[in-house]
Amino acid sequence: MRCTAQRTGRGYGRRAFLRSTIAGTLAAAAGARWLRAAPPEQPAQPTAARPALAATPAGPRSRVALTAGEDRAENVFRGLSMFRRQIAEAIGNRRVVIKPNNVSIDRQLAATHAGCLEGILEFLRSIGKLEGAVIAESAATGPTMEGFSNFGYPPLAERYGVKLIDLDQQPTATLFVFDEKDLRPHPMRVSKMLLDHAQHYVISAAMLKTHDRAVATLSLKNIVFGAPVKDLGFRFGPGRAPGTTTQKPIAHGSGFYGINYNLFALAERLYPDLAVIDGYEGMEGNGPTMGTPVNHRVCVVSPDYLAADRVAVELMGIDFAKVGYLNYLAQARPHSTDLLEIELLGEPLARHVRQYRLHDNIEQQLIWMTPPQAS
Repeated sequence: MRCTAQRTGRGYGRRAFLRSTIAGTLAAAAGARWLRAAPPEQPAQPTAARPALAATPAGPRSRVALTAGEDRAENVFRGLSMFRRQIAEAIGNRRVVIKPNNVSIDRQLAATHAGCLEGILEFLRSIGKLEGAVIAESAATGPTMEGFSNFGYPPLAERYGVKLIDLDQQPTATLFVFDEKDLRPHPMRVSKMLLDHAQHYVISAAMLKTHDRAVATLSLKNIVFGAPVKDLGFRFGPGRAPGTTTQKPIAHGSGFYGINYNLFALAERLYPDLAVIDGYEGMEGNGPTMGTPVNHRVCVVSPDYLAADRVAVELMGIDFAKVGYLNYLAQARPHSTDLLEIELLGEPLARHVRQYRLHDNIEQQLIWMTPPQAS
């Protein structure tokens, strides 16, 4: 199957480059072919930044777009276009920060594809919100910029005039997280950029992937666990600079109870303003890095990250009751996780459900469902 922005070496194929460049010109001049496929948008709802965990009364239904097709970037663009006015108003004067999921710096299946970023950037250009936008990440396994290069981000950033930012080299703040081994709070350095929603509009460019500790990793987890930073020179395996460390394991809380609670608690400060979940090629089995591909060809988009993650879980054929952190969040915002309360735009959900094989250790992961015995 052909996919937009397919890499050849470290760049783009000529055919994909020409197609996407032409599409960009058309979008700027007269509205891209992608935009014409989007249904009329409903009136925008107020989207002022607010704490992600604030319990909210029943109000306007959460809206999630589901698109499908044989072009990755087009799927993303069409999903975003269903919220065109709402997104433009929500961005306002804020700087757009696109946060990919680069848990790996050398395995494309485990990292956000450049084609997904292309769809986002093309959409931002079409609504006049591209200026000042950045693609920012703290990659998990090694140097961020090395991963960007491996996955073909630099030519894309140059074409759209956006900056690539290594969050490991940006200002940080300290948050405290739970550790199940000693039941104490532990300090953790995280990116200030992803915390500052007053100045930044954070887009989670996530993926459909299974996980070895949290069942599934989607739009929220991409932000929460991408925010902890690492020392320059750190990488897993050979080549690690002596004495360098990473803050990311601290967020995991030393176990299955800890990781689910920390994802729930940190979501109050670290959350996406907009969820884009690329399921063009998902990952099943031993994710988030060693799983196998699923030919799914879908994309999920929503300004409500929790509703987006709920729909994504359903698309993967995963029992929602097994995903601990999302169930904790559902207690605060039940209308965002009740499928009967979510307005689905675009494709019928049932048509695109696949049964993703879960991680080999899934039974261990589900220990969160059984409270530990009091001593």
